[in-house]
Amino acid sequence: MTDYIRIELLRMLRNKRYVIFVVAFPVAFYLVFSGIYGGEVAAGGLSGKAYFMVSMSAYGALAASLMSTAVPWAQERGSGWLRQLQITPLSGWKIITTKLVASMLLVLPAILLVCAAAVLVQGVSLPPGRWLGLLAAMWLGVAPFAALGLTIGSLLPPDTAQPVSMIGMFGLALLGGLWIPLEVMPEGMRSVARVLPSAEYAGMGRGIVAGDGLPAGDALAVVVWAAVLGVIAILAYRRATARA
Repeated sequence: MTDYIRIELLRMLRNKRYVIFVVAFPVAFYLVFSGIYGGEVAAGGLSGKAYFMVSMSAYGALAASLMSTAVPWAQERGSGWLRQLQITPLSGWKIITTKLVASMLLVLPAILLVCAAAVLVQGVSLPPGRWLGLLAAMWLGVAPFAALGLTIGSLLPPDTAQPVSMIGMFGLALLGGLWIPLEVMPEGMRSVARVLPSAEYAGMGRGIVAGDGLPAGDALAVVVWAAVLGVIAILAYRRATARA
């Protein structure tokens, strides 16, 4: 199982789409947004440079979790690799656990690189406890998006899974307030944002950075989303293996 996780990680790290959307884009967007709005005060009293640090960390982690699950999983089903895995000693739960673990590990570069850019370029400074809390919340909070990616990969063929995952990635980022602060959105968009896991996901990080601790409402919403999407992912996986 450890070797399988290592193979999954190496495969994604060689993927150009992963490097562009997960490594380059979040850092580049952070530098642009923080350069323009870094001196302003955002919601919760956060500086613009700290606010967008959380937003772009959330976007990068969201993109990483979807891109490392949806399309690769759909491609494995289409190529017959899933059938090969089923005849190995790896049980079904080990296969799906490997995918989830690999996805969770692959979000770390996006989070760490954006935070490093915030420190080195914009001089963002937080107490050690807040840094640890932020990294933990951003890392563990991607569970709903990893489950969503596995669901897409289990239900759709590769040529459909890719555009659907891209639309989902950009839609969750845009409507969830990761690119545009919720406070400046039209009321209709804010209503949509309030029910999306991406908004609560970023809300957890902003609460920690602001020194208010982990927002209980946002954390509960992310847990509920993770549970619901996790169950759907398991059902979708069983359907995919039944057809494989």
